[in-house]
Amino acid sequence: RIVKLYRYLCDSKKEYVLSKQILRSGTSIGANIKEALQAQSKRDYLDNQMYEPIHTDCVELIKILVSIIKTARSNL
Repeated sequence: RIVKLYRYLCDSKKEYVLSKQILRSGTSIGANIKEALQAQSKRDYLDNQMYEPIHTDCVELIKILVSIIKTARSNL
C-alpha cells in the first residue's frame, strides 16, 4: 500500500519530496523489526529498572499514534 501511495503521489500529484519520505518511513518498519529480532542475545536485554520507563513511553506513543489514525480516518 505504501508503494502504491508513493506511486500515486508521484504520478498523479507530482509530489516528490513528501512521497519519498512516506516511502522510506513506510518500508523501513519491516526491516527494523527483522533486524531487532535477529540481533537479540542475552547480553542485549535490559534490566527491569531500565526497561519499564522505556516500555511505558512506547505504550504512550502507540496510544498517540492510534488516536491520530482514528481521527484521520473519521475525517475522510
